Amino acid sequence: MMEKEKTQAELLKEKLCFEKEHFSVAMTEEECKKADEFCEGYKDFLATAKTERECVEYVIEKAEKNGFVPFDTKKTYKAGDRVYLNNRNKAVILAVMGKKGVSEGAKIVASHIDSPRLDLKPTPLYEESEMAYFKTHYYGGIRKYQWVAIPLSLHGVMLTADGESVKISIGEKEGEPKFVITDLLPHLGKEQAKRPLSEGIKGEELNILIGSRPFKSDAGSELVKLNILNILNEKYGVTEKDFISAELELVPALPVSDIGFDRSMIGAYGHDDRVCAYPALEAVINCTEPERTIITVLADKEEIGSDGNTGLNSAYMKYFIEDLAEMEGLKGRHVLSKSECLSADVNACFDPNFPSVHDKYNCCTLNHGAVITKYTGSRGKSGTSDASAEFVGKVRRILDKANVSWQIGELGKVDEGGGGTVAMYIANLNIDVVDLGVPVLSMHAPYEVVSKFDVYSTYRACYEFYAAE
Repeated sequence: MMEKEKTQAELLKEKLCFEKEHFSVAMTEEECKKADEFCEGYKDFLATAKTERECVEYVIEKAEKNGFVPFDTKKTYKAGDRVYLNNRNKAVILAVMGKKGVSEGAKIVASHIDSPRLDLKPTPLYEESEMAYFKTHYYGGIRKYQWVAIPLSLHGVMLTADGESVKISIGEKEGEPKFVITDLLPHLGKEQAKRPLSEGIKGEELNILIGSRPFKSDAGSELVKLNILNILNEKYGVTEKDFISAELELVPALPVSDIGFDRSMIGAYGHDDRVCAYPALEAVINCTEPERTIITVLADKEEIGSDGNTGLNSAYMKYFIEDLAEMEGLKGRHVLSKSECLSADVNACFDPNFPSVHDKYNCCTLNHGAVITKYTGSRGKSGTSDASAEFVGKVRRILDKANVSWQIGELGKVDEGGGGTVAMYIANLNIDVVDLGVPVLSMHAPYEVVSKFDVYSTYRACYEFYAAE
């Protein structure tokens, strides 16, 4: 049967109009398989690295297996050499030296590896009504009511009095205990139900139940607390005072899972922003002979403003690039000014259950590829870098030439709220930067959802950005 000839309007629409393509149009069956295979590696990363420290450990181990060595300012490097810089075990930089060095600037993909969570307070352990608890201080923008009545695991380090670092991980392996924040039963929750949603659970009510058995049968007060301390001392050699010099985090003890009958999505804790960190890692590993030096930055502290010496509001990325510049007899500021960056961070995916917060003409949607976010911020674009038309155009051309699926998006309607990324801190170094990443459903919840196709598209976008001249 002959195909119907297209009308003049249809032909003109194809030429002039921009419509997002669903992956079923953009991808072959073979490419779908590649996306699924890529996401198996990502799922392993999510299950293995639930905190920023664990991410750095995972990244360095994988980097070393792929030829990366610790960066040494006293050495000189040639094209193809691979180095990494470990910043306090909480942030990491990986670089592959380009054929042109850094004289024309570097190509950077910057992501963050911290996620919203519950941190322990400096003196967290207490006993109440013969039950032992940890007190917490939430980290990042969470909806507190989502963190009660779900299994939690404990991760981090404790420094003992003699300076020994003790790694803690409880609640992830089969057979290990988990922890929980209890909630009121509906039968007695009448007054709690009158609270606004934002105060349904208050910060000081995020107390973790960790035990209920007293130390042997001795008489005395706080014997449940004593029993917990005894367990920790026998297993890890720590005392209550060691909590002061500790970084301990509670995260959801939920498995990474395929979502849907068709297994097209991934449900997990920590997609924001490990769903961009992993593609950035894979891109720098797989790009072997770049023209320009390529740099993947995996940063800490983004969820609380990027401050601190492991966040991108500090100078460690700047210093690294200045060191590369000095090796070639160049000034750091000149290299920075010629550099380009993808701030690889997520955006809020359109959710049909809550359509009113999105501008349907300017939101990102599931299964339409990596999302370019020209600006973030809130209301009047405060707290954003607002990428230039020239740089957005350049990124667009790179992606189109390589047939990478992408879309454009904003973080909700203008007056609904908003948020920020590391882009503005990179822009402050006079680097061209634009946000690009994965659309996420239930962002900042203990269990977020992403599309496998969008994850793979983000990897391809990072790789093609690195590979382009």
